[in-house]
Amino acid sequence: MTALPPGPGEGGGPSAAAIRAERPGDAAAIGEVTRAAFSEVPYASGTEAAIVAALREAGALTLSLVAEEAGRVVGHVAVSPVEGIGPGWFGLGPVSVRPGRQKAGIGARLVRAALERLRAAGASGCVVLGDPGYYGRFGFAARPGVGFEGAPPEYFQQIRFAGPAPEGRVRYHPAFGG
Repeated sequence: MTALPPGPGEGGGPSAAAIRAERPGDAAAIGEVTRAAFSEVPYASGTEAAIVAALREAGALTLSLVAEEAGRVVGHVAVSPVEGIGPGWFGLGPVSVRPGRQKAGIGARLVRAALERLRAAGASGCVVLGDPGYYGRFGFAARPGVGFEGAPPEYFQQIRFAGPAPEGRVRYHPAFGG
């Protein structure tokens, strides 16, 4: 699938990270940030960096955005197509922020930028498997009719941008191991 065109960067004050599309040469830094971000997360599979690399290799990264501070990648979000619930649906994640920069709003900015770009490109919607307390602030919610095998229903959430409400079981790209 072809990647979406880059959207406008998000600037901010001197300590704000710039959000931009992944560039050639960013893969190693993205892998490092992703491994570090998930290294001490109890629910992490340890395969998050490999998932991003496999999506990239397969040409299945619809969006790959980085947060950059002083020329250094400090965060990343991946978005890839999903199947099983209709056309134009995408999966958000992994979302990674370097441990020393977590809790500074970088992850939230990456998620917002990804959702804005999906909306602008005419996507039907996006799903995420994650903490409802975190992802709810972006408009994600668990809804009946859509699920993901093995996930607690309250943790598998969606946000619809256009079209009818989806129904079915979501299937992620094989890079996710399923």
